[in-house]
Amino acid sequence: MSLGTFQVPLPINEPIKAYGPGSPEKLSLKKALKAMSAEEIEIPLVIDGKRVETGKLEKSVMPHDHGHTLAKFHQASTREVESAIQAAEKARPAWAALPFEERAAIFLRAAEMLATTHRDRINAATMLGQSKTAHQAEIDSACELIDFWRFNVHFAERLYREQPLSSPGVWNRMEHRPLDGFVFAVTPFNFTSIAGNLPTAPALMGNTVLWKPASTSVYSNWFLMELLEEAGLPPGVINFLPGSGATVGDPVVASRHLGGVHFTGSTAVFQGIWGAIGKNIANYAQYPRIVGETGGKDFVFAHNSCDVQALCVALVRGAFEFQGQKCSAASRAYIPKSLWKQVQAGLGEMLAGIKVGDVQDFTNYMGAVIDKRSYTKLKGAIEAAKKSKDARVVFGGDCKDAKGYFIQPTVIEALDPRYDTMCTELFGPVLTMHVYEDKKFEAALELAATTSEYALTGAVFADDRAAILQATNALRYAAGNFYVNDKPTGAVVGQQPFGGSRASGTNDKAGSVLNLTRWVSPRSIKETLVPPRDWRYRFLDEA
Repeated sequence: MSLGTFQVPLPINEPIKAYGPGSPEKLSLKKALKAMSAEEIEIPLVIDGKRVETGKLEKSVMPHDHGHTLAKFHQASTREVESAIQAAEKARPAWAALPFEERAAIFLRAAEMLATTHRDRINAATMLGQSKTAHQAEIDSACELIDFWRFNVHFAERLYREQPLSSPGVWNRMEHRPLDGFVFAVTPFNFTSIAGNLPTAPALMGNTVLWKPASTSVYSNWFLMELLEEAGLPPGVINFLPGSGATVGDPVVASRHLGGVHFTGSTAVFQGIWGAIGKNIANYAQYPRIVGETGGKDFVFAHNSCDVQALCVALVRGAFEFQGQKCSAASRAYIPKSLWKQVQAGLGEMLAGIKVGDVQDFTNYMGAVIDKRSYTKLKGAIEAAKKSKDARVVFGGDCKDAKGYFIQPTVIEALDPRYDTMCTELFGPVLTMHVYEDKKFEAALELAATTSEYALTGAVFADDRAAILQATNALRYAAGNFYVNDKPTGAVVGQQPFGGSRASGTNDKAGSVLNLTRWVSPRSIKETLVPPRDWRYRFLDEA
């Protein structure tokens, strides 16, 4: 029972710690890194609040030191998935009936714990398990996830306040109910914040969840699951199910009780899930909500009026931070011929200062790519570019995997504007650039708009306002997040709602109220305060 109309705290974006030389945060984080890297843990499933061990174990290793095992984690079979579905259905009525302020308090507490007592643990786990630098871990696994949990509570309160008008004698109300079934959250390796947001956003709105983390990020995700339980999350609300995609996904999608899918990952996997749901559509108790953010082949488009230094900084940061393993990473660029020599010189100077290696060495700008499969794919693309008559490797291209999966930041010039690496998502530290004739600005914009099947992020660099306007209009449907004189990465919760369309996803904008609307099923309630007592209408009278 609620005995007041409560207001949640007004959220502000979590300040980013700098980890400067000798700072308390740097010393504290290094201590956590040392302790956690010295320990190998075993990670169970979590079903109905209980630890479940299946005996089918897989390793979590450091990408920058793949001989170093951080954890062994148990993998779910069909039996555990069915148990998790039952647990979610059992927990659903009580969780949905819990007053909003009680659900909100759990996630507000989780945010505060992450900002204070658990910050080093989650950041260190992300650095060790996903090879993120301290800065990249801080903006992701700390700040962005804290923001998601605080801002989502604020957005949920706004959504609940969305109510219809009432005419005289009538009280109209709108319930924003949870979905009529559980939500399947499928999370990626590259952002710990996304791994934390995808199961918790639906849960905040009263839904129960089955969470399948990416196998390459189970380590950091496990610490998030522990944090949520410590914050007061009841058993069965979020069930933690590491395992193979098909083993976990197939019985989930086949379940009559599936209420929705919250997904971030590859376009092919998302399309497979959507196709399976379509084939099973007549068997569900309700039409499942499908929300997905998938891939990107994100562009930076330069006009000849741009600031070349700013452009080069954006290309280096946008393409190579976290080894280019962001769905928003700059992976293709269009450079006017008049600026090409300046851009090459600027990039060459910056790339010469970049160090690649173990992220526990804070002087390294880049770590390793996530695993052997990614390394092999990227190395193959680089080697193909070296041999192609339609492309040339301008910078980088060195690949070494003896200890870690290291790829030097690589820049390819595509002589053919539709060369493979201008079109195919690689998800690594490879930037492909095409040089266009200055007078063919409009045609180059058309190339940028049509070369890729994706439409996630993009940027234009120009000082000429007419050129900015022309690019903004020409590229309207090529990017769900569009940047002017900035890199195409780094969307902030509450400031740049994130998502794209075409093959990049359903564009349901994480970090805004728009995403939360997908996890509720509204019910309109009309109450007539004094009902009519006579069935007849006035038009029936002739006199």
